[in-house]
Amino acid sequence: MAKTFPQLITSTFLMIIFFTFLHTSTSETPQHYFSQNLSPEEVGIFKQETLSHLHFYFHDIVSGPNPTAIQVARAPTTNMSSTGFGAVAMIDDPLTVGPESSSKLVGRAQGLYAAASQSEACLLMVMDFVFMEGKYNGSTLSVLGRNAVFSDERDGHCWGSGVFRFARGYAQAKTHTFNIKTGDAIVEYNVYVYHS
Repeated sequence: MAKTFPQLITSTFLMIIFFTFLHTSTSETPQHYFSQNLSPEEVGIFKQETLSHLHFYFHDIVSGPNPTAIQVARAPTTNMSSTGFGAVAMIDDPLTVGPESSSKLVGRAQGLYAAASQSEACLLMVMDFVFMEGKYNGSTLSVLGRNAVFSDERDGHCWGSGVFRFARGYAQAKTHTFNIKTGDAIVEYNVYVYHS
């Protein structure tokens, strides 16, 4: 029995090492099924990046018979909040060359914003700038960011599709006009984006 016990220990130890090695070698393979490294040329990026500056005006109309932004949700406490905390609006706002509503339409801002602060007028903005004019027609820039409404300038991160595929940059918002009675606003946007 003295000789069989050490043999049993040795056999068990060798089996543990074997199965550990087997498990380690087979468990690493599935991790690589969902990703691979590519060259930029394989996905259609053949030229160097360009930095573009886009300038336009965003018309957020919440009043009147044809609003472009409507409230779609609110928290039970939203009416008691001085900041409207918990209110969510869906938007389809025109983007124009100038601040006048009659100015040339270059696209639409489609998405939503939500009152996200209990202490100040601050929105979480999640929207796509959908362009309908010139070389950007059919392309989009998606914007995500915090918008402190009464700050002089606000920034959001952006990325895109179409001409703006693989883009990265930021959108800088500045209030042009805000009607405190109606809630309507015109916001000037300067967007800086790298794209190929």
